[in-house]
Amino acid sequence: MKKAIFPGSFDPITLGHVDIIYRGLELFDEIIIAVGVNADKKYLFSLDERRAFIAQLFAGHAKIKVISYEGLTADLCKKEGAQYILRGLRNTTDFEFEKAIAQANAKLQNIETILLFSKPEQAYISSSIVRDVMRNQGDYSFMVPSNVRR
Repeated sequence: MKKAIFPGSFDPITLGHVDIIYRGLELFDEIIIAVGVNADKKYLFSLDERRAFIAQLFAGHAKIKVISYEGLTADLCKKEGAQYILRGLRNTTDFEFEKAIAQANAKLQNIETILLFSKPEQAYISSSIVRDVMRNQGDYSFMVPSNVRR
């Protein structure tokens, strides 16, 4: 069974994330969407809200599980029996960042990272941009799933 962890803070989940998850379903038997907790980050949405957005969005998808976690993603992979980490790439900056993490995870737990390129029409979307638009009362509806819209 091919099992992948799709880790992130998902503050909030974006249409770019959703696209990567749906495309990942074609590659893996199970995807565990792992909502990370980072004490150094200030979140717009609580952990419960972020998990609820994702769980509601993927309700009924037998191949998707939603969890939260703290600590190393490589350790989570071992705990969950996942052989892969799924990540999305928007640009070269993402590539350099993800490459370093992928190499560390491979060394830590012999985990393979699978990188999928974002579709061009979603490559500009990031949770940071969405949060900034939300804080400034701009229209963010075209960047997030409908259940995230306030």
